[in-house]
Amino acid sequence: MAERTTEEPWKILEFYSGIGGMRYSLMRAEIHASIVEAFDINDRANDVYMHNFGCRPFQGNIQSLSAAELDKYAAHAWLLSPPCQPYTRQGLHKDSADARASSFIWILELIPQMRQPPIMLFVENVVGFEISNTHKHMMDIFAKNTFVTQEYILSPLQFRIPYSRPRYFCLAKRKPITFKNPSLNYQLCHTLTPLVPLEDKTLMDACLPEKVKEESYLSCLSISNFLETSGSLMGFEQDCHGKEANGSVEFLEKFVVPHSLIERWGSAVDIVYPSSKRCCCFTKSYFRYVKGTGSLLATSENFKYEAAKSTGTCFMKDLGLRYFTPREVANLHSFPLDFCFPEHITIRQQYALLGNSLSIAVVAPLLQYLFTEST
Repeated sequence: MAERTTEEPWKILEFYSGIGGMRYSLMRAEIHASIVEAFDINDRANDVYMHNFGCRPFQGNIQSLSAAELDKYAAHAWLLSPPCQPYTRQGLHKDSADARASSFIWILELIPQMRQPPIMLFVENVVGFEISNTHKHMMDIFAKNTFVTQEYILSPLQFRIPYSRPRYFCLAKRKPITFKNPSLNYQLCHTLTPLVPLEDKTLMDACLPEKVKEESYLSCLSISNFLETSGSLMGFEQDCHGKEANGSVEFLEKFVVPHSLIERWGSAVDIVYPSSKRCCCFTKSYFRYVKGTGSLLATSENFKYEAAKSTGTCFMKDLGLRYFTPREVANLHSFPLDFCFPEHITIRQQYALLGNSLSIAVVAPLLQYLFTEST
């Protein structure tokens, strides 16, 4: 087991690092930690990670790693957000037989071969992973290597973020270390308490927009708090490259949904308003397709969706439908305002990378709980 004194930082390996959602979650949770290595095979994701953190993840094949190589890092904890496609409802349901599951299985099977295995692991994936063969294999390995686990299915909606994106999380600690709430051991929980007591709002508030802390704590914020429009609390005057305000009319025009798409798919899309307190999960295909990839925003409050729906799509054009911008999707994922994309990353690529990312509002409290040492 990797030794650690209370004064030194936790040494972390970050697998499937993407655009940095896990690292931002560590920062949001104010965990005294050091990322000793990040791993991701996606070149564009690594460009974004490098742009925001100043270091580039290892881009080789994870399956080329050996137990001896991982031992050299002497990491205390592993954070993993492996590919979700083998377990999604829309996928081929190939589970562990899917080639995209093989790297995660490889990493898990290295644990019993290591001289200094991690003492903690954090795994994030889609709902459905918990009933997969890969999950069963993971839990078998954890049990044989004396890990105690707690599992959660949580959504940003439970943290006041108006974003429906439930995800599966597994927290594992290697004996003799224990969880602060051992009553939750070996359970699958769907509630954030007593994980994050409602009276302790500090960390949860840190994932919210500024100037909204005084609003009713138990209710979700409205989507307007996460928009780039000039009247939004989260609007900002220039992007990270110093260009014109993203909330300008000229900028937002490129996200207007063409009438041809409204006429074809209008009855099948999810439409929300700035006053709405819920929107659907944004997938990596958002902006390429309108059906089933995420909500569309109605910018005109003069016409209500139900009225337009009942009278046909010819009236839906009056809703002023547009896509959420990449920055707005990042806001709903609780990425910090200083997060941004390099100039060469296209808008479609930005959506794809965000669709593969995670919710910092959910992950940060979970990580804080995982790294809390029992007394």
